Amino acid sequence: MSDPTQHSFSGSGGNLVFFEWPNENATFVALIAHGYAEHSRRYDHVAERLVSGGATVYAPDHIGHGLSEGERALVAEGEALSSDLHLVAEIARGAHPGLPVVLIGHSMGGIVATRYAQRHPGKLAALVLSGPVIGGNSQIMGLLELDPIPDVPIDPAVLSRDPETGAKYAADPLVYSGPFLRPTLEMFKQAVGDIAEGGGFGDMAVLWIHGSEDALAPLEETRAAVERLRGPRTEDKVYEEARHEIFNETNREEVLDDTMDFIRRSLAA
Repeated sequence: MSDPTQHSFSGSGGNLVFFEWPNENATFVALIAHGYAEHSRRYDHVAERLVSGGATVYAPDHIGHGLSEGERALVAEGEALSSDLHLVAEIARGAHPGLPVVLIGHSMGGIVATRYAQRHPGKLAALVLSGPVIGGNSQIMGLLELDPIPDVPIDPAVLSRDPETGAKYAADPLVYSGPFLRPTLEMFKQAVGDIAEGGGFGDMAVLWIHGSEDALAPLEETRAAVERLRGPRTEDKVYEEARHEIFNETNREEVLDDTMDFIRRSLAA
């Protein structure tokens, strides 16, 4: 599959880059919201599966991430990310009028995706949340009590049981490997509260997928948040022994198969 087309526009924090994986025979639009410290091109393999399943795919690099402008990994205003995503979604809808839209959000992107769904009800045909940090992480949030915040970057080993995933992450020049910034941690705390108060999923088709050994989005904290939001069409699946990046786990093909099956069923409903 060829590289995606790169686009940009003026977003909330300067020039925002997004990628398009085109499909001239598309039957739906898929949006991907990546996680903290990473970037959209780490989801090339997910986009390829989506395209093979009938999607045209769009994915922004959030402000402060990847090729987009902004201080690295600084996200002082979480709502800005979902606003930027909305602009990308409108571009996609304009290019593909009438096609249903599916949104996939991983980790911090799960926060972005959930807030998008809450702020724009009725806009999505389906929502997939992968290891979403919508319930927070009490251990990471505890860093806010320290001054200065210690330099404790994400350990690549917690991402996947596949050592190649961690090695590629550590070697990726577009991945941020520095310490958490206080405004970003405060944004996470605020966003978890906004989600809790932002209304449930209603009758939207939602799939929550998670690794049982996720150290960055602890399973039980996330489960509590999902249960508060759950609607009649909310589904979930926990992959035993999997870590945080389930789309990069040793059972990634199973995860992708389950995701595509959910999307097909949701669009056929």
